[in-house]
Amino acid sequence: MDYRIEYFNQSVQDDILALPDTLAARYIVLTRRMQALGPNLGEPHTKTFGQGLFELRLKAAEGIARVFYCTLVGKRIVMLHGFVKKSDKTPSGDLKLATSRMKERKHEKP
Repeated sequence: MDYRIEYFNQSVQDDILALPDTLAARYIVLTRRMQALGPNLGEPHTKTFGQGLFELRLKAAEGIARVFYCTLVGKRIVMLHGFVKKSDKTPSGDLKLATSRMKERKHEKP
């Protein structure tokens, strides 16, 4: 059984799919790989932030983007928040938003 990609909400999906073309293409390639192999592709493609939060690391000619995600029971991968990186360090606001959404999703009843 393959993994299933879900989105925290429609806005998250729209934001991710609105990434610049080369980053969006990289996202599609890596998420297809995640569906077949699982959520942890290893660096440089994925990185763990601890406590169940991961990031998908996208790099292409148009820049660098990150998509935070978590996993849920039933081979579900939930995309929580995506953004284009403008500095070396992950902005704390983006990390807090992803962490908050992960906690909210993990406490929902299936």
